Amino acid sequence: MSNAIPVVTPTLKDFEDAEANVLAIAKKTPILDSFYLSELTGGLVYLKAENLQRTGAYKLRGAYNRMSKLSTQERKRGVVAASAGNHAQGVALASAKLGIKATIFMPIGASLPKVQATKGYGAEVVLVGATFSECLRAAQEFSHKKNSVFIPPFDHIDVVVGQGTVGLEIMQEMPDVDNIVVAIGGGGLAAGVAVVAKLSAKANGRKVKVYGVQSEHAAPYVPSMKTGKLTEVHTTPTIADGIAVSKPGRIPFELIKKHLDKVVTVSENEIAKSILVLLERSKQVVEPAGAVGVAALIAGKLKLKGKTVVILSGGNMDPLLLQRLVRHGLSAAERYTTISVMLPDRPGQLALTAEVIAKANANVVEVLHTRHGLGLKISEVELNLSVETSGHEHTLEVLKALKNAGLKPRIMEARDD
Repeated sequence: MSNAIPVVTPTLKDFEDAEANVLAIAKKTPILDSFYLSELTGGLVYLKAENLQRTGAYKLRGAYNRMSKLSTQERKRGVVAASAGNHAQGVALASAKLGIKATIFMPIGASLPKVQATKGYGAEVVLVGATFSECLRAAQEFSHKKNSVFIPPFDHIDVVVGQGTVGLEIMQEMPDVDNIVVAIGGGGLAAGVAVVAKLSAKANGRKVKVYGVQSEHAAPYVPSMKTGKLTEVHTTPTIADGIAVSKPGRIPFELIKKHLDKVVTVSENEIAKSILVLLERSKQVVEPAGAVGVAALIAGKLKLKGKTVVILSGGNMDPLLLQRLVRHGLSAAERYTTISVMLPDRPGQLALTAEVIAKANANVVEVLHTRHGLGLKISEVELNLSVETSGHEHTLEVLKALKNAGLKPRIMEARDD
């Protein structure tokens, strides 16, 4: 039998006390209308913009709630944390506010802007390991060696309650909400939101459903929810690094399996599309982990009725990654397509092809013209055209126009570069 201390479900007052505590450093973030998503889904969709939170993510709430409860002696020992970025910044800023020395372990491949921001808040950053798991082990070993207080990113009840203040704000501002959609990594945010939403709705004589979303490359909650037992999975690289966790936290899982209604997963393409939609339609910069809830709605993984609030859990986006994701998102939406055309090697063929595409109201962004390729005859050249279109139907029109001109176009597979 397990010797683990049973998890006691927090009360509504616990969340209200945490909110009063957390607002000493965090801010209440707005709930934004999303007319595009509302029209797409047939319901009313709103966005809880935690990407506009201080440090760019909700993580500050749980970190501060936990650290503010440390004793004077614990504060003197300093704190240690492990994070790919958002928890790191939350702990660093909370440490600065509370006057505590912080040492943050981050993976070697962590986003440079997140590393710089963490250092900027005054924390000492140690880069170690290629994955979060390696980083976590190093941080825990350092904590034991130095007798520092380890601040977990999700597996502590004070952290869960602090993160849950996001849900409390939603219920205070929109008590008639029917659905809340939240990203899940280790489960701290989802657990807190699910519990407080259910408690608040019950107090008002209503019901609310809470749905979790994971990347299909790191989805331990799917098998864990099915079996009712903590299950570790093998993760593969994902752009949603903020929720790339191989095993649920024990405390969040105990709360989630009782209070969360369903968990779904989304693909890399679906996440990329959602980031593009948020940029274009809502004017919000949201990191991949923060956009998975929107991805689930756009992909039809969740078909919800009534009022739905999707939590945009973070906005710490590396500009270089954003550039790649915009291109990938355009490709996934078939608005950026690479077309290969075999041409006879004689003057005027490139101009002819460009003219056909222009008449089809598409825009050529990039051209690769080569005589050196496998399968090319001596008298042939291969033309690879990166073309902007308005979507799937327009792409088909461009292909038809090229075929009608006597050319033989083919769509090339998109590269994730």
